[in-house]
Amino acid sequence: MIDIMTRFTSELRSAGVPVSTVETIDAAQALGFVDLSERERLRSTLQATMVKHAEHIEPFNRAFDVFFSLQAAVAEPPFEDDDVSSSSIDLSVDAIRDLLRDAVIAADVDRIRSLSRAAVFAFGGVEAGRPVGGVYYLYRVMRRLAVDSMFDDVDSAATPLEQAEQSRVRRRRIELLREYIEEEIRRLLVADRGAEAVAATIRKQAIEDIDLGHATRSDLIRLQHTIRPLTRRLAARLAQRRRAQEPGRLDVRRTVRKSMSAGGIPIDPSFKKRRVSKPDVVMLCDVSGSVSTFAFFTMQLMYAMRSQFSRVRVFAFIDGVDEISDYFAPGVDFNEAAGRVMREADVVAVDGHSDYGRVFTHFEELYADAITPRTTLIITGDGRSNYRPAEEAKLAAITDRARTTWWLNPEMARFWDTGDSVMARYRDLCDGVFEVRTLRQLEAFVEKASLG
Repeated sequence: MIDIMTRFTSELRSAGVPVSTVETIDAAQALGFVDLSERERLRSTLQATMVKHAEHIEPFNRAFDVFFSLQAAVAEPPFEDDDVSSSSIDLSVDAIRDLLRDAVIAADVDRIRSLSRAAVFAFGGVEAGRPVGGVYYLYRVMRRLAVDSMFDDVDSAATPLEQAEQSRVRRRRIELLREYIEEEIRRLLVADRGAEAVAATIRKQAIEDIDLGHATRSDLIRLQHTIRPLTRRLAARLAQRRRAQEPGRLDVRRTVRKSMSAGGIPIDPSFKKRRVSKPDVVMLCDVSGSVSTFAFFTMQLMYAMRSQFSRVRVFAFIDGVDEISDYFAPGVDFNEAAGRVMREADVVAVDGHSDYGRVFTHFEELYADAITPRTTLIITGDGRSNYRPAEEAKLAAITDRARTTWWLNPEMARFWDTGDSVMARYRDLCDGVFEVRTLRQLEAFVEKASLG
């Protein structure tokens, strides 16, 4: 058990689930109070001791299903059903299909498992050592069984409400059968190739490590659900950091007064309470091309954390610049607001290609009052100006007035200062320049910078 827990922990870490050594020990100790044959109770126990955030439940479940799959044999399926024996592997598709249908309707778990194994052996075509993922085998079995039509028994004479309920039951039955067939395929693959190899084929990139500039639609949906808890954690850390700051200046009068009780020795100095002011935040975001996704997520993060700031103003640009603060008012759907930016904001002035020099020039002309000595300025963009003048003097005029200037670049650092990138000419004008392509890097930036 120690070996499998060590390997399981290693897989969780590879999948982006942060599991400490202490948590692994806690999980191992908790197993002493669980019947290991009760798989779902085992799952709950390990999840409770090893998973800290909701976004890590899915990768945990994927790894658990591989490392704690039911024991499988790869030679012959140990059929236990009276209607199916190891010699009846040549049963027709219709026969296995009908038996499976009856077992699912009766919710007979043992028969479903046994018949699913028969279906996988008969129709999956699983070959030892072949580097083919389980999704392919699942597709083959589901297609041969015509599972989508297996439970088409909706009564046309039923009321709309009854038909809706029958459709819901049909979907659940299909999903149940899919789960058991997938489990059988996974058991065979684990027995043949090992848990680590199978886990690697089904492992999804951790949500915190998805490149925001190349995220798929499904990735963006996952990111939307992740950004909220991330925001709460970062906001709490910022508040803690401010409370933990060093005390203010020495209060000489109170210190001397208190020292009288110790013969004039100031053994207990008093300090004036530090006045903590919330910073203003101004964001200047490149919304061109692939960097736009990153810009919008950064805006979302800052707006969700606006309680930590006294004021938040956001400006979007491509080769024109426009304030979009009102687009993201409280209560507004963020996706809708992002769409409005691209449709309505005056961010294209010439040809729609990034022009940082022109943007900094016009920002100074139109919005110079946005930057004050209390302002934390955050610029997001790749610093690629299409070989146009960088106008670093204009950026210098802006950053000189700001309290702090951070530049977040969603491009890999090794590509900076190549081609039309002018990051080297802007770097020294900022208090910090960070490669930020993922939520993990964004979180690290907030931790380090403290935003004021």
